[in-house]
Amino acid sequence: MGKDVIIACDFSSREATLEFLDKFTGRKPFVKIGMELFYAEGPQIVKDIKARGHKIFLDLKLHDIPNTVKKSMAVLSRLDVDMTNLHAAGTISMMQGALEGLTRPDGTRPLLIAVTQLTSTDQERMEKDLLIKEPIDKVVMHYAKNAEIAGLDGVVCSPLEAEKVHDTCGKNFLTVTPGVRFANGDIGDQKRVMTPAEAKKIGSDYIVVGRPITAAEDPVAAYERCCAEFID
Repeated sequence: MGKDVIIACDFSSREATLEFLDKFTGRKPFVKIGMELFYAEGPQIVKDIKARGHKIFLDLKLHDIPNTVKKSMAVLSRLDVDMTNLHAAGTISMMQGALEGLTRPDGTRPLLIAVTQLTSTDQERMEKDLLIKEPIDKVVMHYAKNAEIAGLDGVVCSPLEAEKVHDTCGKNFLTVTPGVRFANGDIGDQKRVMTPAEAKKIGSDYIVVGRPITAAEDPVAAYERCCAEFID
């Protein structure tokens, strides 16, 4: 599976989202639909964007008891998204339930990846807020290994951790990495960041890019720059 740039469409309405996507008259970018947009517009926004020819990463980060997640994933599998996710902290049994629910009767399913630690989390916050005293790198690798054991396709992780995830779980275990910014760009509320070129060098399979593209004066040019640095 080739590398790709995923645009985080963190808009609050259908109108704003489609107006943004209208700018792309060349290649159709892979897009991420997160909680803000999905909760505002519901499943129809997924269908509308899919109908335009975009691949979709539905980023809802499920985390609940295994049976609830299993049933919820069965619903999401009918939306024909290409990728979705959950929190690895929900345990191996929850991830296994999610995979079972996501798999359609014909055996097909979207890619399923697990969030290890959010890129807004650093060692200090993990220790103080979550009472996890282990080094963040060790925690991320443990969660990634649990996801592999559960049969998932990969993890969401910081680009700083992608190379070690591949070392731990194998080169075919996908790394989907937010926290990507252009050199000299604003890092916003992210703590662990990297440029597209650096992410490519260390082996990220997908990068998720939001504001550096969506808030750019020329979003299409910014997207093409990402593709040039990361894919081409």
